[in-house]
This record gives sequence, structure tokens and C-alpha cells, in this order.
Amino acid sequence: MAKEQQEVYCLDACRTVFGKARPDGFFGQTRADDMVVKVIRTLMHRNPEVDPALIDDNIWGATTQMGDQGLTMGRTTALLAGLPVSVPGYSVDRMCAGGMTAINAGVATISMGMADAIMAGGVEHMGHHPMGQGADPNPRFIAEKIVDPSALNMGMTAENIHDMYPNLTRAMADEYAVYCQQKAKEALDSGKFDDIIIPMTVWTSEGWKVADKDEQPRPEATVENMQGLRLPFRKGGRVTAGNSSGLNDGAAGALLVSGKLVKDLKLKPKMKAVGFAYAGVKPEVMGLGPIPATEKVLERTGLKFDDLDFIELNEAFAVQALAYIEAFGMEGYKDKRLNPLGGAIAFGHPLASSGGRLVAHLAKLFELNPKAKYGITTLCVGLGMGAATIWENAE
Repeated sequence: MAKEQQEVYCLDACRTVFGKARPDGFFGQTRADDMVVKVIRTLMHRNPEVDPALIDDNIWGATTQMGDQGLTMGRTTALLAGLPVSVPGYSVDRMCAGGMTAINAGVATISMGMADAIMAGGVEHMGHHPMGQGADPNPRFIAEKIVDPSALNMGMTAENIHDMYPNLTRAMADEYAVYCQQKAKEALDSGKFDDIIIPMTVWTSEGWKVADKDEQPRPEATVENMQGLRLPFRKGGRVTAGNSSGLNDGAAGALLVSGKLVKDLKLKPKMKAVGFAYAGVKPEVMGLGPIPATEKVLERTGLKFDDLDFIELNEAFAVQALAYIEAFGMEGYKDKRLNPLGGAIAFGHPLASSGGRLVAHLAKLFELNPKAKYGITTLCVGLGMGAATIWENAE
């Protein structure tokens, strides 16, 4: 007989710094699985009430599942992190939403009563594994016009959204990006990330260093100095490195627990899972994915957009965030609900790890705003998808 549906909580969440994906970046000589191990060990160390033997699964997303991101990372990192041999694990791939999918898979498993504690998150070492490494797209995609050729170039998909929304100009995208950098600087300077970002000792060409600060933020950015940036995707285009997320390395994860475990161990979780949804859009405008995903999860949970106190939206490109703002009638790019701590344009976007970052950032927003009730974490996904998860403040 099936068990009754359980409530599911995020007990804790954290991430490594996000380094630049290049040989001299923080993680240039660090393995992806070792970044995951650091997150797992930190979450277990910070939550000693949860016996490691209680972990029922270890689920990790990675887009490029080869090399140091291969060999079923969920199982290998459970062993490497020193979790009991009884803890199984597996890996998932939903590109940019890999970590969010891993977390949602944990939510679903606990909700069904099939687990009480699950470790989940995502990692991407884009320095070791450039986007698309080892991929062999079926020639039918182009030959049979199943997708537009631009769908295989993320920057081109952002240019396509600008084409769809001619009112969303490059100037607006640049203004959005600068504001994102300013929000991130304020949050970092005021210590809001002190318990989100976990320092990690890494080996570099200059010896051992402590990676304790994101490499991507550009607080000095202004609309004026962004005007001279090159247009890599289209002549006369609008998408630049300044109004896009970066190529990065990093890992982020969460410790999920059941309502039963919260009660039995007297735990103090950060937030409760309400529901999640995925949706598809045309691959050549993949950045629009969060819009139908958000609509879907709102419909299925019976909530309205105005019920959301915070929207943690992954900013792959500024234009897709602007389209989201327009779709839901938000108060422009300075809407106080949207990414109050800054977003991916400032911090970077190590593909599968970004879902875990969004969860950690939303949990912090709930902590800072105990009267807030609901928030959403949402991402666009390559080849035309969106993911969205609604959480409730456990305070």
C-alpha cells in the first residue's frame, strides 16, 4: 500500500564560488567531482542532526557527462564525500536545469514517501567541458528543418528573442545587466553570501589558493563602457558579453528532508517545496522557456503570479529576463521581487549548477524576509525548455 504524500523541505543549500572557465580560473586545475564533494561535505557538516546514514539518495545534474563529470557522479561523489556505502546515487541531464531537475527529483521521491533525506544539486566545469563537448546532433535536425540552425548557438537564440520583441532594445538589456551587477555588489559587500558561498582550497599554477570569491562579477560595469563591447553572434546584433551570463565552473546543492524527519529530529528547514513544472518552447528561442514553465506551475499549484514574493530567475541573457518581466506585467527590471541579490549576469552560469544556486539564493531571501511567503526558482534550458519550482518560506 502506497504511503501518504509527505511534505518536503529544503533544510540547507550552498554553493562553491563560480570561477571563470579558463586555465587560470579558480578551478582550472580542480576536478568537477571534487567541487561536488565539497558541497556535500559542507551540507553534512552544517547539519549534524542528520546522520549520513539517513541519506536515501545522492542526485547530481551535469550537462556534459564525461571525464570528471562522468561515471554516474551521484554515486561516485557519495563515495568520495565519505557518505556510508549504503547511500546510492545517480546523475541527470537537463542542460542548464540539470541541478534544478536533480532537486525536483529529490522532492518528488520524498513526496511519494520513498525517502526521508536526499542530497541533490548540479555541477558544471565549463573549463574542462566546453558547451557541446562530445555532442553529435542528429543531421535530421537541420536537414528536415526540425529546428532552426540558430537553436544550437545560445547567443543566437538570444538575438532571436530580440527579433521577436523589437521593443526590448540593446540599451534596455545593458541597463538590466548593469543593475544586476549593482545588486550583486551590494549583496556581496553586505555579507549576504557569507553562508551561501563555501570557500574551497584549490591548486593553481601559482600554488594553493582559497577560492572564496566569485570571479565573474563586474561591479565597475556601466552602460557607457558596455557600448564598446563586440557583437559576437550577429553583425549589428544586441547580445554582448556584458548583457549575458559568463562561461563558468562551479557546484551548488541542497539537502532535502521530509516533514517526518523535520518533526522527528526537530530540524529548522529554510523552505518547503510547493510544486514544480517543465515546459517546452521553440528551440531557437529557448530563453522564453521560464514563461510557460512558470504559468504551468502556478496553474498546478493554484497560485497566482502576484502570490510570489520573490522570483529567482536565471539570467542566461538579459533579453530573456526582460521578456519574462513583460510577460508577467512586472514593474520593469527594477521590480523588487526579481533577483534581489543579483543574478547570473553578475555571478555566472555554470550550466547544471545554476538551479542549486537559485535555491540557495531564494532560501537566503526567505531568511532575510521572514514575512515573505512564496518564491519561485526558474530557468531557461537549451533546445527549448523551461523549468520552474515554487517554494514556501518555512519561517
